Amino acid sequence: MKNHFILIPGPWMGAWVWEPVTRALRALGHDVHPLTLSGLVDPEADVSTVGLATHVDDVLALLEKQDLRDVIVVGHSYAGIVAGQVADRAPDRVARTVFVEGFLPHDGKSMLHAFPERVRAGELQLIAENRGRWPVPDAAVVAEGQDLSTHQAQWLVERFVGHPGHTLSEPAVLTRPLAHQRASYIVCSKEHFGGRVSEDVAAMRAEPNWTFHTLDTGHWPMVSAPDRLVSLLTSIAAQRV
Repeated sequence: MKNHFILIPGPWMGAWVWEPVTRALRALGHDVHPLTLSGLVDPEADVSTVGLATHVDDVLALLEKQDLRDVIVVGHSYAGIVAGQVADRAPDRVARTVFVEGFLPHDGKSMLHAFPERVRAGELQLIAENRGRWPVPDAAVVAEGQDLSTHQAQWLVERFVGHPGHTLSEPAVLTRPLAHQRASYIVCSKEHFGGRVSEDVAAMRAEPNWTFHTLDTGHWPMVSAPDRLVSLLTSIAAQRV
């Protein structure tokens, strides 16, 4: 069965990070749309007007332009907040949301609200000091415990672009409870000490519309385990109704 996928990258990345997944899904006959969100092409561009709503609109525009329906929207890391809002805004077009180690959107709260207040303040200061962009981490931080080779981590960091800071501090907007969405959450086990996930993610395990899945890899499965990620996405797609 042919499925329609939209692949939204996490922070600092563009459509390029999904290349192995995109290629494999297309080889299986699926329609695949990897995205590069606004502000993540030119590292020198002004991103003062790029917020979370901008990124949600990027995806909604693709849905409208291509007249896509029955779509599986996949959001990695930060992009879980984007994907969840897209599904909220376009329930007639989105069949299922897939959060790949994704942050969950909560009405009135930003991604940075997931962090303690002191950490949040520190990240906002970093953004202010870096021309409104969340700065790129170094390769050692990216690689540590994440099932990446030194070469893979360096490859990622060399292509990273400072992430538009307002997207992290702008609150999400939801019109209905997140639990009502048809969704799947992919836990990458090497990202979590003792298998612990955040409380808001763990709470969704009790929701009948949600399914949970685990990959034995780190935070960047499209790089460290693309074949296993493709297999899991196709399995989720086959069972999405």
